This record gives sequence, structure tokens and C-alpha cells, in this order.
Amino acid sequence: MNLKTVTKRSGHTVPYNREKIFHAIAGANVDGGSRMTDRDIDEVTSQVEWDIQDRENVSVEEIQDIVERELMKYDFYDVAKKYITYRQKHAERRAAQKHLMSSYRDIFFADSVDVDLKRDNANINTDASMGIMLKLGAEGAKHFVDNYVLTDEFREADKENWIHIHDKDFSLITFNCCQIDLLKLFRGGFSTGHGFLREPNSIRAYASLACIAIQSNQNDMFGGQSINAFDFAMAEGVRKSFRKAVADESYKALCYRFGSPEIGSEDAFKKAFRAVMDFDACRYAEHDSDEAAHQSVRTIARAVSALLRETYQKPEEAAQDMAQTIYHLACSDVVEETHQAMEALIHNFNTLHSRAGAQVPFSSINYGMDTSPEGRLAVREVLNAIWAGLGNGETPIFPISVFQLKAGVNYNEGDPNYDLFLQACKTSAKRLFPNFVNIDAPYNLQYYKPGDYNSTVATMGCRTRVMSNVNGPEESGSRGNFAFTTINLPKLAIESKGDMDTFWKLYDKYIRISHDYLLARLHVIEQKHVYNYPFLMGQGVWMDSDKLKPDDSIKDVLKHASYSIGFCGLAECLKALIGKHHGESEEAQQLGLKIVGHLREATDKYTEEEHRNWSTFGTPAESTAGQFQRSNRKKYGIIPGVTDRSYMTNSSHVPVYYPIKAIDKIRIEAPYHALENAGHIAYIEMDGDTTKNVKAFERVVRAMHDADMGYFSINHPVDRDPVCGYTGLIENECPHCHRREVETGSFTIRRMKPAE
Repeated sequence: MNLKTVTKRSGHTVPYNREKIFHAIAGANVDGGSRMTDRDIDEVTSQVEWDIQDRENVSVEEIQDIVERELMKYDFYDVAKKYITYRQKHAERRAAQKHLMSSYRDIFFADSVDVDLKRDNANINTDASMGIMLKLGAEGAKHFVDNYVLTDEFREADKENWIHIHDKDFSLITFNCCQIDLLKLFRGGFSTGHGFLREPNSIRAYASLACIAIQSNQNDMFGGQSINAFDFAMAEGVRKSFRKAVADESYKALCYRFGSPEIGSEDAFKKAFRAVMDFDACRYAEHDSDEAAHQSVRTIARAVSALLRETYQKPEEAAQDMAQTIYHLACSDVVEETHQAMEALIHNFNTLHSRAGAQVPFSSINYGMDTSPEGRLAVREVLNAIWAGLGNGETPIFPISVFQLKAGVNYNEGDPNYDLFLQACKTSAKRLFPNFVNIDAPYNLQYYKPGDYNSTVATMGCRTRVMSNVNGPEESGSRGNFAFTTINLPKLAIESKGDMDTFWKLYDKYIRISHDYLLARLHVIEQKHVYNYPFLMGQGVWMDSDKLKPDDSIKDVLKHASYSIGFCGLAECLKALIGKHHGESEEAQQLGLKIVGHLREATDKYTEEEHRNWSTFGTPAESTAGQFQRSNRKKYGIIPGVTDRSYMTNSSHVPVYYPIKAIDKIRIEAPYHALENAGHIAYIEMDGDTTKNVKAFERVVRAMHDADMGYFSINHPVDRDPVCGYTGLIENECPHCHRREVETGSFTIRRMKPAE
């Protein structure tokens, strides 16, 4: 035999090796049903050699072509089919490898302004060193998952954009998001993995550690982090700061009046003061007329009286007047400290780095339900901090701030937190935040238990909602979403060509594929251990993880997560099916509700059958909406109302380009929220400077609440000076740097909207 060398696809020449042909046929034989014996395989291999015996060199492709031909000549069609499939799969992997290398080249050498790949996550700076490293890892991980992990069914569904697999790069590593119960976490202190932090003892420490908790948990997960009862947690910090302020002001008052105490140091004095002071009966109050204020003054007076008698040997007559002064100063101190703490919190959330410094954590805080003076103070000051903005007056991007609306607590005049609701409206009218979550919506109200802060629905800023739990407490804290997929509804409709039977069959197929994929993803992650998630699981943040040891599997506690199947492009789907979307036609509205309801019925059935928290998601899918649309347009061309824009409409929204009254948009979109139990949001656009008409802003909020929308936001124009960074309404002159467009000829304005 003359054949000595084989030329590979790379162009390299290697010595001929007969065993490689034999093993390739044997591998296809196993996959094809094991019809061939070793003797058969050897005979086919020999025939391949006979066909190339007169050649000194041959290419890999030629050998593979001959193998296919000889297998079919010997009637081994099943094995030949598997061999062809094997070749095709490896060809696809080589193409994917080439694409990966091209992506790496862009990541290394292109600027983010020039390459879409480097702009797909707004809170990652992919021009920075660590951002580049994070992106390299993400693209490599997605390549591995696509080519070596996903089944053909999952890969094809994702590749052809029937569905979108979100955060594929993390699918073998971790899961999505968590709502953190800070009161539970802070009790007794916690460790970040680099040192133990004792239980905080002031509002400054509570605010600071809230940021650290978000940052640490973000390093264990790929999604966002939310504090579900921010005001209840911060109230504890205010109470501790107030106790300290009372002791501090008592020491200063007595020293000023009578000189340094004979018992020695300031610490010794405060120890003596604490011994005679009933701090449980002494509370911060907002008004001097409050009974809590009168009781607190009396309590301080008794402690001061005891110190005057025992330490100074002075008469007690001055105690009452001194107590009044001490109390007022302590209240003033704690208000100032809380203001500083909340201002620092807003600044910290916008400057924190996670994941090797490459990303600002996606953070959310929920508040508005704590009616205690301390909780109210924390909310008032965090709203003041959002109103003030960052250094140059910029609107803070993080945290996504969410005000929880509840009749009897803050919604109606006379409710204890009604003033905070009005302040929230005023702040949102300027800064776009807070958004609003509606506890009174029936599907949220059913879980509410007065006095239990974990029974109040909270949400991630991106709209994720977890509440019902078939495997434990139905609460918002200490749980989150595992992962989700999104179904391309317009593609199903286009493929159906108006045949509803075909549409429902396709819909069921991709609901089932989405479900099966998420279970496959779960089977990988549930094999992980507590030590793989040192903060999330190791510090007991996730529900029931405090019962596990470091080497334990996390499988059992993942039963508390939600598993979500989402959708995109309902409006375009309806246009493709019946020629009108739900904003245009009552028939379309009823069909839209049936389509989303069909998905909800499927996830409810999965929940019942598997005893796992399956849910329906109105996906936050800006990038996915663009990706799906590009794919649909490439395959089907321009279809008016369906593929004629660069994006499809997010989830169940009425299209933003469609002219519609706010009240009609609210009426149409509200019923979908009851179906989308994994999360939803509604946006209403207002024109002009909303800070000059807060009452109109409030009326829109009330209309959305009263229509039983679950989570909503009001968008309005916000200008940004690209030079100094000032964010707010800019007319002819920037209020911060006083720059005028006519002076430079380059004054540009960018309109901002809250990210989903």
C-alpha cells in the first residue's frame, strides 16, 4: 500500500493510521444500533484502504466520503446515517469554534461602541480589563454548552430561535436571583468568606452591610439581588443608632452641666447609664406630641435622675428638663445619621463591583410597609437620597427602588404611610424611581398577613416575582428564580399560517421543550454543594440552607425556587394570527389572554404533577426581542406589523408605537398580570416635566393600582448632559454646569428610561 500521509482540515499532514477509520466506524455502529460485528467493521475498513491504496496522500474529507459510500454499499444504512450525522456535528463544532475565535478577536481588540457582543449587559464595562475577562469566559462557556452539553433538541430550538435560553454561560455553574431577608442575615453577624462581620449596631452599619450582602450574593449567582423588606431591616439600625445617640447626648449634657463624672471615662459613664436606662421604653418619635416621645422623655429622666443621685450626688430636679433636651438632640442625631446612611447606600450601590470588579450588581430594594417611626424615617431618607441623585445630580441607576402599595398602610389619605406614598410619587416624577408593586392585587393580597414582612410581595427590578411555594413557606424573602426560557410567539404564529390547530401544537411543543430544558439544567446544578455558594448557601441566605453542612448537596433546598417559562412578542403573534394586536381589537385581546393563559395552565399542571414551583413569565427581554426579530425577519422577510420593526414587543405589552390612551392601555394589559405569576410589569408614558404635575402622576399610579396591575412604572422624559453628567429636565441651560447648547454647538440630550 502506497498511502503514507493524511492531510487534515488545518492543512497539516500526519501519518496514515488505519485504526482511526476502524474506530470511527465502530462509534457510528454503536449509535446506529450495533448491527455490525468487528469482522464487518474490519472488512469495511479494508475496503476503504483498497480504494485509496494507490495514493501517497489523501485528505480527511476524501476518506470520510469513501467510508460513507462503502457503508451504504454493504447495506449498513443506519450506521452510514449515524456516521454522516457524526461528520455534520463535528463540522458544526468547527464552525462554532471559528465563530468563537472571531468573537474573542472582537472582545480583545474592538471597542464596545462598535460591537454588539460587548454591549449585551449594560452593567458590565467590557472595555475594562476585568470586563474583557468576564466576557471571554462567558463566550467560551456558551460555546462549550452549545457544542458539548445541550441535546440536539434543545440546541436546535435555541439556535433556530424558537426559544431563547437565557444566561447559557452560567447554566453549568449557578442559578438566577434571590430576595434577601436582611433581618435574618444580620442576626448574629455573617461572613463574606474573607472575614466575619459582627451584627451591625447602627443605621450606618446596616446600610453599609446591606450593600455588602448584595455584592457578596451577586458573586454566587448570575441574576439580580433584591432586599424584600428594606424598611423593616433598616428600622432595626435606626433603633440601635437612637439608643447610642441617647447615651452620647446624656454624657455630653451631664458633662456640660456638672463636669466630668467621677466614675471615670466616657465608656464607664455609658456603662453606668445603660445599667439604669430602659432602652425598650425609649423610642425615636417623629413628633413631640406623640405618646412615644412623652414616654421616652420620662424614661430618660428616670435614668438621668438615677445618675444625678448616684454619680454626681446632685438633686434630681434638673432631670426632666435635661431629659427633654437629650431626647431632642438624640432624635436630631439619628435623623442626620439616617440621612447620611441612605445617601451613602445609594452611592455605594452605584459604585460596588462584583465578579472580579467587572460588574455593578443588579440590586433592588422594596419598601413602604413598615409603619414604625424608625422604618418611616429610613424610607423618607432613602427617597430623599434618590431625589438628590448622585454627585452631579445624575439619576441613580441602582438600586431599582420599589414602593409597595397597600390600602390601610400607605395608599389612602389617613393611612399611616400615606405621606410616604406621596413622597414616592414626587420622587419618581423626577427620577423614574421608585417603581410600584401592588399588594392589593388579588393574586398578591391572598398571601398578605399583617405584621409578617415576608408575606408582602416584593419584586426584583427586572420584574421577577416569587411568592407561592408548594414546598414550604409562601414568602418573598430567602428565595428566588432558578432560571427561565423565552418562547418566540411570533415565529409560532408565522409558521402556523393562520391555522390555530398548528399554532397550539407548536406552542405545546416548545412549552414542553422549555420545561425539559430547565429540568436538565436543574439536574446539573442540584449536584453542587454548599461550598460552591459560600455566601448564598454558606451564610443561610437561601431558604433552609442554614440547615446544611458545607459538603451537603443543595438539591433539597432548590425545591423552594421558581422555574419559569416566558414569552415574547404577544402583539406581533396576534397580528400574524388574526391581523390585529390586543390594543386594536377585543377579539385579539381575548385570544391574547387565551395564549398567555394556555402557558399558565401548562405551568400550573407541571407544578401539580412535579410538586415544583413552575410559573409563567412576562419575560424582560429587550435583547431577546431584538434577536428574535432579526431571526424572524431573516427567515420570513418583512411582514407588516410583525417583522417590520427592529424589535418585537416585550411580553404582553401593547406596542409602544401604537397610539393609545393611558387608561385603555392599563385596562388591556392589567389582566395579563394575574396570569404572569413569575413576573410582569406595565409602563405608562407621560410627556413633559412631571415634577410640575405630581398630582397627574399620582392619578396614573392610582389607575394602575385600581386596575389590579401587579407591578408598574411611569416613564417620562429625562435629559442628560453628556459633558457634566447632570440628569434631569434640561431646557436651554444645564442647571449644574450652566452649559448652553448654543455656546458649544454640541449640546446633546439622551432620553432615559428605567431598564427592565
